[in-house]
Amino acid sequence: MSGARPFQDKPAVRVDGLAVARGGRVLFDGLSFAAEAGDYVELRGANGSGKTTLIRSLAGFLAPRAGSIVFERIEEPALALHYVGHLNGLKTNASVASHARYWSGLFGGDGDVERALLRLGLASLRERLARTLSQGQARRLALSRLLIAPRPIWLLDEPAAALDAQGREMLSALVEAHRADGGIVVAAVHEALGPEPSLALTVGS
Repeated sequence: MSGARPFQDKPAVRVDGLAVARGGRVLFDGLSFAAEAGDYVELRGANGSGKTTLIRSLAGFLAPRAGSIVFERIEEPALALHYVGHLNGLKTNASVASHARYWSGLFGGDGDVERALLRLGLASLRERLARTLSQGQARRLALSRLLIAPRPIWLLDEPAAALDAQGREMLSALVEAHRADGGIVVAAVHEALGPEPSLALTVGS
């Protein structure tokens, strides 16, 4: 298990007839899917097909040109979502522990910071500055916010980028634990992440 309390309200995400354009080009149109508590939706497709755009639209960063995105049994979607993009968003001269403490305060985290670092294999690196981390370690640090401040819906853009085989296994286990707690995961991937998806959706086809 993730160590978080199970999400009792059983959130759901419903996308209906979604159309999104970037730079005047329609990336996808009429896209519909639904995700219930415990679901993992894997977004697949070629580069430029719109996977990242879809993730960002779900996160509320981009407005669709048509269709709707509805979060059910969630009073404030912005406080129920975790978005981890393909960039790690780290401060080069801040330590691993400083990042963890900052995210805990920023996101109102009630998770166990030290346990989160341990789960991500970062406990022994807690005093290391972000600029001294390997790419894989930096990605683990970016992902640690998922546990530091538990939220029911994870929106992940290429979450396994830079992770080695052990890191990918760790990420797969985190996804499965989150699903077991009643959370939802939507991830844009280049290749299968590991967990068996509830829905594999090819974007832009």
